[in-house]
Amino acid sequence: MRRPLALLTGLAGLVTAPALAATSDHPAVLELFQSEGCSSCPPAEAVLNSLADRPDLIALSFEVTYWDYLGWKDRFARPEFTSRQYAYAAAIGSDEVYTPQMVINGRGRIVGTDPAEVAASLSSYDRADPGPVLTVAGASVTIAAGPGRSKPAAIWLVRYDPRRIDVPIRGGENTGRTLPHRNLVTALIRLGDWTGAAARYALPAAAPGMASAILLQDGVAGPIIAARKLQG
Repeated sequence: MRRPLALLTGLAGLVTAPALAATSDHPAVLELFQSEGCSSCPPAEAVLNSLADRPDLIALSFEVTYWDYLGWKDRFARPEFTSRQYAYAAAIGSDEVYTPQMVINGRGRIVGTDPAEVAASLSSYDRADPGPVLTVAGASVTIAAGPGRSKPAAIWLVRYDPRRIDVPIRGGENTGRTLPHRNLVTALIRLGDWTGAAARYALPAAAPGMASAILLQDGVAGPIIAARKLQG
C-alpha cells in the first residue's frame, strides 16, 4: 500500500447552486474524505459546510484514519470510512488515496476546495436518472423494481450529525485551529444487496439526534443509483 498523498488547496467559499436534475426526492450525493490531522482539508470542509443544508444534496463528511500518526488522533475517524475511500480508488484501478477528496454521486472525484469546481462537478456528474423509488415506512425501506442487474447493488444506511461541531485541535498539522464540522458521518451500515426486483430491508433503530440517508450504489463503490434522506 502506497503512502497517501495530501494535496495543496486554495480558499473555499459558498458554492453557487448549479442547475441539477436532483431534487429533495432524488438528491445528489457528495462525499468528502478528510481528516482533522490534514492541514489541506479545512478549505474543502468549508465548501461542504456551505452545502450541508441544501435539500437537493446529501453532503457527507467521512473522517479517515491514515493521518492520525501526524500527532493528532481524529476521534471521528473510522477504519470503515478509510476502507470506503480505498474502495473508490480501487474502482478506478488505483491503490492510492488523498485528502481532501470529494466523490460526486460515486461518479466523479475532485479535491473539493474550489467552490466553482464543486458546482461544476455537481452538474457534470449529475445522476440524471433518479433510479428506483426508495420508500421508507416504519422500520423498513422498500426499493421498487428496476431493470435486471448483472451484479448486485449495495444498499447503505448512513448516519450523520447535522449539527455544527467545533473541535479545537491541539496537535498535528492543524495545531491551534478550531475546525467547524457539519454532517459528520458516524455510521455506515450495509443493509443488503439489490438485484433489480422489488425488495424490502429492515432499518436499525433510529439514532437520537442523527440524520440518516439511504444510498443505493452500483457494486460497493460504483455510481450512486438512487438516494434518499431519512428522518432520524
